[in-house]
Amino acid sequence: MEEFHLSLSQCVVLRYHWIEPFVRSLRERLAAFHRFFCVADQVKVYTNQNKTRTFIGLEVSAGHFQLLELVSEVDGVLEEFDLPTFYKDPSFHISLAWCVGDLSGRLEGQCLRELQDIVDGFEESAFLLRIQWEQIRCKSGNKYFSFPLR
Repeated sequence: MEEFHLSLSQCVVLRYHWIEPFVRSLRERLAAFHRFFCVADQVKVYTNQNKTRTFIGLEVSAGHFQLLELVSEVDGVLEEFDLPTFYKDPSFHISLAWCVGDLSGRLEGQCLRELQDIVDGFEESAFLLRIQWEQIRCKSGNKYFSFPLR
């Protein structure tokens, strides 16, 4: 992966004339949020909705509540524009690798346990898997918008 991220929404299409008011609404709704830490240390296999890609990710084990609060605000903005909101019970995660197709059955079980053992055995894992949230970013086309947390 070129850049790691954790999604707070599904991918949506914004019409060009929506971008500025969408970003403004996000900025207003996220302004009160403070920085926080989360831990992503549980290896998990994911597939996209139509099962055309498989991902190996690190699921968040601490910080879930703060992420749900952020999603609630992002969902509010999406609803303003009649766009789909995030999943009902999200599994917050950072994707590490992906491949084409549904290979979840081949990766579950022994392979997943071995990957978890590697993560657990990494001597600096407690430090590296702890993430400080300092900003939220929104990408629209080739533009990025940043919303610093207090």
